[in-house]
Amino acid sequence: MFEDQTFETILERMLNRVSDSLDKREGSVIYTALAPIALELAQIYTDLDVFLNLTFARTADGEFLTYRTAESGVNRRPATPAVRKGVFDAPVPIGSRFSGGDVIYIVTEHIEGNEYRLEAETPGTIGNQYFGDLLPIDYIEGLTSATLEDVLIPGEDEESDEALYDRYLKEINATRYGGNVDHYHEWISAIPGVGRFKIQPLWNGRGTVRAIITDANNNVPSQELVDLVQNTLDPYQDAMGTGLVPIGHVFTAVGAVPKVVNIEMTIVFEEGYGPSDIQEDVERIIDEYFSEINFVNTTVRQAILLSRIVNLEPVKDVLELLLNGVDGNITLAEDEIAQRGVVTIHAD
Repeated sequence: MFEDQTFETILERMLNRVSDSLDKREGSVIYTALAPIALELAQIYTDLDVFLNLTFARTADGEFLTYRTAESGVNRRPATPAVRKGVFDAPVPIGSRFSGGDVIYIVTEHIEGNEYRLEAETPGTIGNQYFGDLLPIDYIEGLTSATLEDVLIPGEDEESDEALYDRYLKEINATRYGGNVDHYHEWISAIPGVGRFKIQPLWNGRGTVRAIITDANNNVPSQELVDLVQNTLDPYQDAMGTGLVPIGHVFTAVGAVPKVVNIEMTIVFEEGYGPSDIQEDVERIIDEYFSEINFVNTTVRQAILLSRIVNLEPVKDVLELLLNGVDGNITLAEDEIAQRGVVTIHAD
């Protein structure tokens, strides 16, 4: 808005207000006196432009977007800690702390047998990443083996500006009343660890509602996460309105059904490279693509995977790429999400 208020423009306007009978050339007393003021005014106009952008949700970012959306009751979601399963060969006290990777995990609950629930002390997706041996922070008598296994509830990073603004638009334009679909979206999306989901009204007759959910990575959720959604909204499923759902509603939470996709490809490699050089990168590309499309698109497109794999540095060409043995796309059912199976790479 103020981009035309430059140093040169402001200085020229100021000099024009001085009588032409006086020396206004560069280096003169008048020019030297006015130039610093013009520079400061130009900076003020620049700051005003920034300030103006920060007052609107569409152009604000960071803490200013947080302030703006909070005025409408839409608060930025903080990072949440990962909840993991740990397996130990001896009883461990609740509150015991273990180191795994770059994260400290604390034992919060005994599940059964030698399995315990652990929570990452550091919130965010970093708590989802490590699998393997755990080292006790304090000595535990009789303990010789400690392993960090399943992600029960994925940790999530602090909500990004893009995600917050997108949710803000949906929230202020939604009409929530008496347990309508928008209301269910609000309740479920607020539960930590939940990714995308589908609401199915009247799925089993009048008064019944079902939600098919994914985890925060848009993968198949753990039973722990499904139970968390179920117990938050309708723990007894008795239509008595015990949870968040209204009286008369019976809510059921289920996890998305995995459609395992085995992928086989034949690659022409650059000189000096082979299948082992790209195995991890290919699996990462597949996982990222599946996360992008799950519950957004029902078609797994062969061409998209091929185009991303061919861009890897060691890859010269992709001669063939089969999805579950098919030279083409795969279609997912309404309740299905794509899940990576076996990835086989042949060198031509």
